[in-house]
Amino acid sequence: MSRKTNNFPRVAGLAGIGFATLIVTGNLIALPAGLPRTGAGIDEVNVFFGSQAGLVGVASALTPAAWVLATLFGAGVVAALWRSERDRGEAWSLVGFAGLLLQNGAFAGIIAARLALARTAQEGAENAALWALHDALFTLNGTFLAIALVGLSIGGRRTGLIRPWQHALGLLSAALMFGSATLTPLVIAEDGPLGLLGLAGWLLWVAWIVSYGVVLIRLTPTPAPQPVLG
Repeated sequence: MSRKTNNFPRVAGLAGIGFATLIVTGNLIALPAGLPRTGAGIDEVNVFFGSQAGLVGVASALTPAAWVLATLFGAGVVAALWRSERDRGEAWSLVGFAGLLLQNGAFAGIIAARLALARTAQEGAENAALWALHDALFTLNGTFLAIALVGLSIGGRRTGLIRPWQHALGLLSAALMFGSATLTPLVIAEDGPLGLLGLAGWLLWVAWIVSYGVVLIRLTPTPAPQPVLG
């Protein structure tokens, strides 16, 4: 009888690349249309969300699938690393997976704020407080992205799953993300150069996810355990 193989890491790798594709696509939809940057004035915010409510809805529609794919990706990394980590008494992959789940929750708040802004801007409501909350959540989310990057990068490198350059890429992205989150009060105060810290970290984060996904796809499938017949 032929033995089935465990292809979950491959599925997780595809999910990671799919996640990166969706978040990039969402930004390619919103940014060219004029999505305000962190710290933008409320007049600019009201004009954009009042006139681009449909576009905001389209971009937001991609995010539930992105969260599902991010969760699959993180679970796949844990599955690939856990046995080796458990033998060493470590849990870096679980740290990284927790960061992914936290960033899913934080970004749910960000998307909810954008949808609310689109709705209230059309009604002429004052949105300064809602936009400030959006900016704060968006910037502080860098903390959770940094946790994911550090945990999965260190775990992957110590287990020998990823290459040194991928490990370094993850830690550099994490440092930029965490630095931006730490400076949140300054980043959201006005549209200035400090926002570029988070942007640079985010671009590296996308490249890191894609490279990690490729590693999982190429991982040699392992024989799946056979059921014990009693």
